[in-house]
Amino acid sequence: MMKTETTLHRKANTQSIFRLFLKNLRRDKLALIGAIFIVFFLLVMIFAPQLAPHAPRDRHYNEAGKIRRLEPPSAAHPFGTTDVGRDIYSQVILGTRTAITVGLLAAFLVTLVGSIIGIVAGYYGGWVDTVIMRIVDFFYAIPFIPFVIVLAAVLRPSIWNIILAVSLLSWRTVARLVRSQVLSVAKRPYIKAGRVAGASNARLMFKYILPNVIPLIMLEMAFMVNWAITAEASIAFLGFGDPNVPSWGQILHTAFATGNSRVAWWWITAPGLAIILLLLSIFYVARALEEVVDPRLRRR
Repeated sequence: MMKTETTLHRKANTQSIFRLFLKNLRRDKLALIGAIFIVFFLLVMIFAPQLAPHAPRDRHYNEAGKIRRLEPPSAAHPFGTTDVGRDIYSQVILGTRTAITVGLLAAFLVTLVGSIIGIVAGYYGGWVDTVIMRIVDFFYAIPFIPFVIVLAAVLRPSIWNIILAVSLLSWRTVARLVRSQVLSVAKRPYIKAGRVAGASNARLMFKYILPNVIPLIMLEMAFMVNWAITAEASIAFLGFGDPNVPSWGQILHTAFATGNSRVAWWWITAPGLAIILLLLSIFYVARALEEVVDPRLRRR
């Protein structure tokens, strides 16, 4: 009986959250525009090889056989060329795949690890909670950028190392937030009834507590996508990204490293706008989701 009621309640709650989210999207124009841009970026990511007319490292020459060095946007090169005649448009298109791949994979790993740790800490409480929270405090003391620099020095620079670095450090925030929510959920009557009925701890945590914190987990995952994309762009801009994989941060790094960022304004404009548009789009959609998770933020 308890299983049936809980399942029905969970389904109804999920449908209610989805309806509220769609309602927020329709009402919040910025969130709706953000959702459209996210779909656009996802399509660009999926069809990047078909949309990019050139390889990111191809050099291009004019009719006289000279390199198209620092040429402004044109029909042949919509975003202009670099100091060695490479097509910026192709680099930006292919960089979309890198940004979104890092963002989604890192955010998934962060929320997965953080959610499990947060649920365990909040459910058991006591000394288990104390030990886990002290571990979380230890990871808060590790600065992100220096950690990535050391990781890049020990291992070779790659987007997988960036995903690893984000995953190793960013789960701490998710763990804290999920734990605080679980502390409240674990005291509800149906959880106590489950204990009395003989349900195992694993069953109570992941079948009855987890569905109640999924909206919070999804919200944090959305914000973590933003954080991971920003982290990848920042690391690549500092010169510790994967040199073999095109990324928006790497485009900006090359422009500034060669001293052409002020001369060739088009070199930094396209990747810079791509980063801003994607981050803002995710932020506004996440804000609409946040109003669903936290009733206090809902507009009347």
